Parts: sequence; structure tokens; C-alpha cells
Amino acid sequence: MNARMEVLGPQGERFDEILTPEALRFLARLHESFVGRRHEALTARMERRRGIENGRDLDFLSETRAIREDPDWRVAGAGPGLDDRRVEITGPTDRKMTVNAMNSGAKVWLADHEDATSPTWANVVGGQVNLCDAIRRQIDFTSAEGKEYRLGESTPTIVFRPRGWHLVEKHLRFTDGPGIAGPASASLVDFGLYAFHNAHELIARGSGPYFYLPKLESHLEARLWDDVFSLSEQLLGVPHGTIRATVLIETIPAAFEMEEILYELRDHCAGLNAGRWDYIFSIIKNFRGRGAAFTLPDRARITMTVPFMRAYTELLVATCHKRGAHAIGGMSAFIPNRRDPEVTARALEQVAADKRREARDGFDGTWVAHPDLIPTAQAEFDAVLDERPNQLDRMRDDVRVDARALLDLTIEGEVTDAGVAANVSIAVRYLESWLRGVGAAAIDDLMEDAATAEISRSQLWQWIRQGTVTREGTRVTAAFVERLLSAELEVRRTPDGRFEDAAELVRGLALGDDFPTFLTIEAYSRFLVEPEVEVAITSPATGSGAVGEGRAA
Repeated sequence: MNARMEVLGPQGERFDEILTPEALRFLARLHESFVGRRHEALTARMERRRGIENGRDLDFLSETRAIREDPDWRVAGAGPGLDDRRVEITGPTDRKMTVNAMNSGAKVWLADHEDATSPTWANVVGGQVNLCDAIRRQIDFTSAEGKEYRLGESTPTIVFRPRGWHLVEKHLRFTDGPGIAGPASASLVDFGLYAFHNAHELIARGSGPYFYLPKLESHLEARLWDDVFSLSEQLLGVPHGTIRATVLIETIPAAFEMEEILYELRDHCAGLNAGRWDYIFSIIKNFRGRGAAFTLPDRARITMTVPFMRAYTELLVATCHKRGAHAIGGMSAFIPNRRDPEVTARALEQVAADKRREARDGFDGTWVAHPDLIPTAQAEFDAVLDERPNQLDRMRDDVRVDARALLDLTIEGEVTDAGVAANVSIAVRYLESWLRGVGAAAIDDLMEDAATAEISRSQLWQWIRQGTVTREGTRVTAAFVERLLSAELEVRRTPDGRFEDAAELVRGLALGDDFPTFLTIEAYSRFLVEPEVEVAITSPATGSGAVGEGRAA
């Protein structure tokens, strides 16, 4: 094997425990085997999106009809410790949040290196350190105020979410022969380090290496992950099918290929998740230039009961249960405020209604973003499940969802001046938090992550391009958004904050002629990569971009 993985990022505390020679060889083997197919997948995404922009309508695939019509195949299903998923808590893997999640009382912790994590080098590797410690029950944390956090007796099953195929990890360089070098795939780095260090330990403790797969757009991308899993199991010496994955259906192309995605991952698949926020972003991104019929109103008006969201979630439950897979609901953005009883009461009411609808629709579990929401969510699922771990036996034969239903964007509501201002404020404040290394931020009593920020900035871009006029009669223009940005900066600017940088990013993301496919791509390259790493990765002596930066995503 000529391939190797070089560490360009600085060494941090205990990084040597994660970035071992053996782990780097494992990563190099994964890259050698799959980096070319990753590029093919990203190119296919770009071509599909260009077709949609040019007026091609999405539909279910004729070439895979036989898979959908075959009644006999099933997925592997839940692995040990994953049978009951009625409440899953999501969050980043910094040390305090890790301990809190492990003590939350949830059935599952979604340990997130994707939308809830700002991918600083310290967060990427430090999060792996924290996961290793948590799995081995060797983790604790003492706050600056002296408060101690230690693990309780009962802890949730961990499901780890790596970054998506479109992202790179520039602090690691993959080389495969003379003159061929480039940044590593963030997906393979996150997955590979977690699997390499923890697979055997998790199995020994009665669980297994379980993953959430984000941002998939096709069954061919699922096939790529399945092959990554199979090779990894072979290299790690664990039985085929030990790895289990839950796929987030959070892009509109993937909604038309749910059964095919399950089929491709059937030996490794536990279920599907309705990733609502990225799904809304995907709708906007793909149809942003298709006219007023595809222009959505204020973000607050896009609820789970509007036609296209209702069709998508009902199809997901029916598809999962038909094939023996868990259907996991999404995250309501409302969060409690322990200093404001009124806000907390409103959040609990909203979350209860959301989880009640999911449980009654047939979902087997759901997400929350705050420990205080777990009792509310669990009560709604307990009311439906009782002592059963799930409701996989509930077939949704009544569901009939066609392409028209998935693309029915009829919503009662308008774009308002307040909605435009809210999107500007959310985008600036979230990106400022992200630039400081905090990827999940409480803003106006809502939990914002990269996916919700994507909705805000993509709506701004679309409203400007479509010449949208608000309910109050204001035309949404670049100049109008720029004035709102300036006003936001006047209110938010602090000496030690990153608001100027955040506003600069919003200008590029929302006001430019081009539409950046993900806000994280440019923001990461410009602000989170160590300067000496950027020089090394683009040096002519080492080649540039053979592995690529995912900009075709």
C-alpha cells in the first residue's frame, strides 16, 4: 500500500492517543479504497442539482422499481442495545456535553461531529478522545466554577454521526503516490477514527459501532457507505454486519430513494431518520431558481404539518416498517429556559405536540436537544408504545405518497419584514458561535445548528433572486439585507466576538451571485483551518486537491 495519511494539524492534549500510526494506516486504507468513488458521488450530486435547476422534476427511479416491488427483503435491524430508541438526545462531543448526554436518561445519544459541532481541529480530535473515555466509563469534567460532572450508573447507547461526504479535513493529508496529495475526507476521518478505536470495546460492552449517516442524496451514496463498512469490518476483524447505520433522510433527492437506500445498506441498516431542518434547506437549495411556486414563506411557517413535510414523514414511516427498519423522528427546535418559566412552558407544550404526532404516526423514537425535554418526549412515546420497545409491527398500508405530494409546497403564510430580519439575525449569531468553536447555539429560545442556519441564509438568497415582496410591501433586495446586517452588527458587536467575520460570511452566502452549496465549506476553509496547514495543503511540492474539497457537493 503506497497510501499514507500525514498529520498537518498541531498536537493537542492526548491527540497522540487518537492519531496513532495504526489508526492513520487504517484511515489511509479507507481513503485509498474509496476516495475516487467519493468524488464520483459528489459529481453526480452536482449534475442532478443542475438538472433540477433547469426544470427536471424529481420522481421515483424506474430502474430500481424491482427493489421497491419485491416484498421479501428486510434490513438487518437494530443491533444490541439499540432496540428501544424512543428518545434520543443529540449534541456535540465536548467533554461537558458528553457527560451531560451520558447522564441525560435518554435511550440513545447521537454523538454529533456534524451539524452540532464546529469542526475545529481541537473539536474533531478532542471529541474522539472524549468518546473513547465515555465508552470506557473513564470520563469526568470539572467546570471553571468547580462543579463536578461524573457518569451515573445507566448510560445511553451511543450512535456517532460523522461529517458528510461533501466536507474535507484539511489538518490531515492523504497521499497516494508521487505528486498526488490533498485533504482527507472528513467522513472517512470521523468514521474511521471512531470505528478503529472503539469497535471492539463497544462489542465487548454489549453494544456495537453504530452510526448516523448525514446528507445522503442517493442509493449509490448508501452503497458507498456499505462498502466502507464491509471493508472496515474485515480490517478490524469483526463479523460482517456488526456495524449498524441509521440514515438521515434530509435531502429531497433521498426522499425519492428511501427503499433503495435501505436495500443498499440492508446488512448494516438499523433505520431512517426524518432530518427535518436539512430537508427544508434541501428543498430551498434545489428549487431556489424555479420561481414563486417554489419560494417558501417565513421559516417559522414551515411546520411539520405542511403538505410536503407531512408526505415525507408518512412515507418514511411506511417505508421503514415495510422493511423492518426503525423510523426515528426529528428535532423540534424549541428548548426550555430554566430562568424563564413562561418560555419553558411554551417549549414543553410545543415539544409535546410534536412528539405526540410522531408517536401516533408510527415513529419508533424521536430526537430532543435538551435533557429537560426528555420526560416530555418520553411520555408521548410511552403513551403509544407502553412496554414495547418500538412499533415496527405497525404497517402504514394507508400511506399513498407520490412525487406530486412530496413536492407540494403549498403553505399558508407570507414573507414578512420580521421574517427577513430574523433570518439575518439567526445567520449572523449562529455563524459567530460556530466561528468560536460552538456548533449548537441557543438563540431566541430555539436550538440552532448548521442546518437551521442554512435555512436562514438560503431563504435570504432566494428571496433576493426572486424579487420577493414582503407582506408589508418591502422588496427583499441585497441593499435591504445589507441594512439589516449593519443594524445587527451595531447591536451584537463585541471586542472579543466574531460578528464582523460572521457578517462577512453572510454577505458571501446570501448576497453573492453564486449559491454556495453548504455554508460550512467556505467558512471552514477561511476561518477554521490553521494557517500553516493551509500553506502545506496547497504547496506545489505536494500537489493540490487530488483528493478534493467537496465543492461539487
